[in-house]
Amino acid sequence: MKDKGVPAKGRVKIRGARDLAEDINTSVKNTSLNTPNPIKRQIKINQFPWTEKQKDFFKIALDHSTKVIFVNGPAGTSKTLLSVYCGLQLLNMKAIDDIMYLRSAVESSDRSLGYLPGDANEKLRFYNLPLLDKLDELLAESTAQKLEEQKRVAMFPVNFARGMNWKNKCVILDEAQNSSFKEIVTVLTRMGEGCRCFVLADPMQTDLKNENIRGGFEELSRVFSDEESMNMGVHSFEFTEDDVMRSELVKFITKKLKHIS
Repeated sequence: MKDKGVPAKGRVKIRGARDLAEDINTSVKNTSLNTPNPIKRQIKINQFPWTEKQKDFFKIALDHSTKVIFVNGPAGTSKTLLSVYCGLQLLNMKAIDDIMYLRSAVESSDRSLGYLPGDANEKLRFYNLPLLDKLDELLAESTAQKLEEQKRVAMFPVNFARGMNWKNKCVILDEAQNSSFKEIVTVLTRMGEGCRCFVLADPMQTDLKNENIRGGFEELSRVFSDEESMNMGVHSFEFTEDDVMRSELVKFITKKLKHIS
């Protein structure tokens, strides 16, 4: 079942698309539209009944002064959906030129899956399924395909980031609990003018423990959670078990698992 980002009825306070549109219009007025290659036509993005916590996230994510957000939260809190939504809105606002989706090439399992079939692009597409899934939820199929064809949306392993220099991009580093300290630092230090970065992680689901690799998300999100960082446009945002949107079952499971050391 797809994570629609829609809250369980009666559980949380929600606000509709009209409220969100008003906030986005405010953000547009405060955003410098100076990207060299902006989209020519507005993208039609599907709306959901966003919760107050999600609205708080949008206010930070779409603010013109924001540069980086470390997003911590358990499974089912719509971290990827919200970040992709913001990336699409930033395209509409002409604040960025394109969206880059990154993940570390770490298998999310205790056992190896072996070699994946197909050529390099087909192998990488397995890692990019979360992004493709969210684009399907937020856009018409033809729009998602067009964005890929126009190279407005790109997907890469983190390994490709070193040595690159990014400008006017929305960078989404997903599953960052599986990114090493060096990988996250590499992504952050690629950020040039006009970039915005979302670093998303669920520390409960890290697969680095079995690989003897130093994970970087929790340490870096703590380092950049002070007032000095916020003044520079670097924020830390946390979703909790109460923000799980996927289902009441996932919310229950997540709360129970929290008590296992």
